[in-house]
Amino acid sequence: QVQLVESGGGLVQAGGSLRLSCAASGRTFSRYAMAWFRQAPGKEREFVSAIVWTTANTYTADSVKGRFTISRDHARITVYLQMNSLKPEDTAVYYCAAAQQWTAQPVAIISYDYWGQGTQVTVSS
Repeated sequence: QVQLVESGGGLVQAGGSLRLSCAASGRTFSRYAMAWFRQAPGKEREFVSAIVWTTANTYTADSVKGRFTISRDHARITVYLQMNSLKPEDTAVYYCAAAQQWTAQPVAIISYDYWGQGTQVTVSS
């Protein structure tokens, strides 16, 4: 069993910052990429950012580019999402995900095999 556990969410004012963490535990599993997605109330889950585990290449949605940064810690098997200049429209549940195998679509939900339970991020205006 593989578990992905997110932390770091909370309530912040517009313009503020938060850092999300996602720690993987359980049985050893191969990791091609790990990513963050988010889902706002009444909306579909959307891609935020992804990182290829071995190369650290990253993919980031245009809506957060320049404000959010994804990174990973090899030894701790942890991925982070540094979120700066937060806006009310960033309010959502943020989910961590892991893909075991190479994918041509690192931004697609279907590419990911494991998911965390999510952490709430609320940005007040």
